[in-house]
Amino acid sequence: MQNTSTSQTTTLQLVLAWSFAGIPLLAGVAQTLVNAMKLFQ
Repeated sequence: MQNTSTSQTTTLQLVLAWSFAGIPLLAGVAQTLVNAMKLFQ
């Protein structure tokens, strides 16, 4: 049986962790799409 009080992750921690990784990732994808669109103009 696992003790959930010691390994509990809050919603705020999850949001911060995903923001820390997700924002640069989305920025990179957006920049790639902008550069790819230049090839087709």
